[in-house]
Amino acid sequence: MINIWAPEGIGEVTVDTDLIGDIAAVCTGTEALADGDIVVVTSKIISKWEGRARPAAERDAWLRHETVRTLARKVRATIVAGRTGLVQAAAGIDNSNVAPETILLLPEDSDASADRLRLGLADRLGVEVGVIISDTAGRTWRLGQTDHAIGCSGLRPLLDFDGRTDPYGNELRVTLTAIADELAAAADLVKGKLGGRPIAVIRGREDLVTGAPASARDLTRPVAEDLFHLGSRESVLMAVLTAADATDRYEELVWVDDPQEVVEAIGLTGERAEHARTLLDIAYGWGNT
Repeated sequence: MINIWAPEGIGEVTVDTDLIGDIAAVCTGTEALADGDIVVVTSKIISKWEGRARPAAERDAWLRHETVRTLARKVRATIVAGRTGLVQAAAGIDNSNVAPETILLLPEDSDASADRLRLGLADRLGVEVGVIISDTAGRTWRLGQTDHAIGCSGLRPLLDFDGRTDPYGNELRVTLTAIADELAAAADLVKGKLGGRPIAVIRGREDLVTGAPASARDLTRPVAEDLFHLGSRESVLMAVLTAADATDRYEELVWVDDPQEVVEAIGLTGERAEHARTLLDIAYGWGNT
């Protein structure tokens, strides 16, 4: 049986907070941490703890700073891959549950943050637990958001069933369960978004706890296997840049909304410029509807 609970008592977190001590303090009595437990911590308090708050007026600049690869832009939405490879809207930058006129960047290295918490809890309490750093994200082809794992330590993020047999004798293929994501989503059922309970404890899956460093980056699909690594407008832009031998300027020009400016920037003239501008006009029309 799996039990999940969200302890009360974690107050406002700052860079001066003893977060490991606070987690240890609220996990007491029947809710005291034990070997094999999995602690799920909302990324927001990790960002606050690690000093990732920035002025809201600087949001666009920080979005560009945190972006490694721009996948798609449409109206106000921007989907990018951040420094750890995580693909999210606006690089995960958020302004909910934070002071007015302030934004929070995601933790710089969520796996390292999870490892820091795991080792700290082991030192304070003498327990071997797994730690997941969770964040909220949308899902391709589905409405609504769920929590998923952006950092982990001390547990396996994936369970591979490839080659095993189901009850009917069928051999399983391409069956890879994102167990860290499932745990993060389950934990959000008790944490909630507005309840002031930023951590949850999951008990009953000690089989997943390894006591060793791990990485949520293992959950990210490699670009070479991604059938949708660019949006429709961005695919046309990349095709134009490829024809002009200017693919190295993609990240610069994907933020330019004027097809004529793009054509001029890559030095196209004459008939080639006309063809490129026509393609971009069509594609950018899609991107703004």
